[in-house]
Amino acid sequence: MFSAQNIGKKISEAGIKPSLQRIKIYEFLLKNNIHPTVDFIYNQLVNDIPTLSKTTVYNTLKLFEKQGLIINLIIDENEIRYDAMKNIHGHFKCDKCGKIYDFEYNHMQLEFLGLNHFNILKTELNLKGTCPECNQ
Repeated sequence: MFSAQNIGKKISEAGIKPSLQRIKIYEFLLKNNIHPTVDFIYNQLVNDIPTLSKTTVYNTLKLFEKQGLIINLIIDENEIRYDAMKNIHGHFKCDKCGKIYDFEYNHMQLEFLGLNHFNILKTELNLKGTCPECNQ
């Protein structure tokens, strides 16, 4: 499922020319559902791709986001993370260990008070607290 050929095809279908860097970055996101930052992705891939730069990672992620391959999430003000899972889901960030967990919710049953006649295009649900491991 995650072969370079399949990943390259998916990138091409999004209207992006596949390159080694783009394939490796997207593969990393698909295989590691950890909501990484640009710096984290760069540090994980630079040994395998010595020509990789943080700018390339950043620009690639922005391109992937623009073309609908990934989403970004901002749970903390100064930190952008990336997620290849595009289905509707929420995120929970543990304040102690910093780990981010995905969870499903029924977005159709959410009640928004005071937004009559508004056209809602996107819903993001981010929660913070302490995970079960840190609660022990």
